[in-house]
Amino acid sequence: MTDHLFVYGTLRPGEVRWHHLAPFVVGDAVDTTVAGDVYDTGLDYPAARFGGEGRIIGRVYRLTRLDEALAHLDQVEGAVRGLYRRVTVVTASGHEAWAYECGDDALLVRHLPTGDWADR
Repeated sequence: MTDHLFVYGTLRPGEVRWHHLAPFVVGDAVDTTVAGDVYDTGLDYPAARFGGEGRIIGRVYRLTRLDEALAHLDQVEGAVRGLYRRVTVVTASGHEAWAYECGDDALLVRHLPTGDWADR
C-alpha cells in the first residue's frame, strides 16, 4: 500500500484545506502531474477525473500515520459521503499515490484546460 498522496486543489499549501494535510506530511513535496482532467465545481473547490489525455498539475507528499491520515482526509474530502472516492494514481514523477477523484458528475461544472486549479 502506498504512503503517498497526490493533491491538486484545496489540500495544496496556501489553500483552505492544507491545514488538514500538513500534520501528516513527511519531507518535501514533489511537483508533478497525473493523467486526467480537473474541473471547477463552482463551489470553491475542484474536482478531478483521472486517466485520459489531459494532465492534472499537483504535488505528491509522503504521509506519516497513514491510517489516521487517510481516515481524516476521507472525511475532509467527502469520500464517506460519496462525493469523492480515494483511488491510486501513478504520477509523472513515478510515484504511486492516493488521490481523490470526483464521484458525482454534477460537480464537473467547468473544465480547466490548463489542468491547474490555481488557474481558475
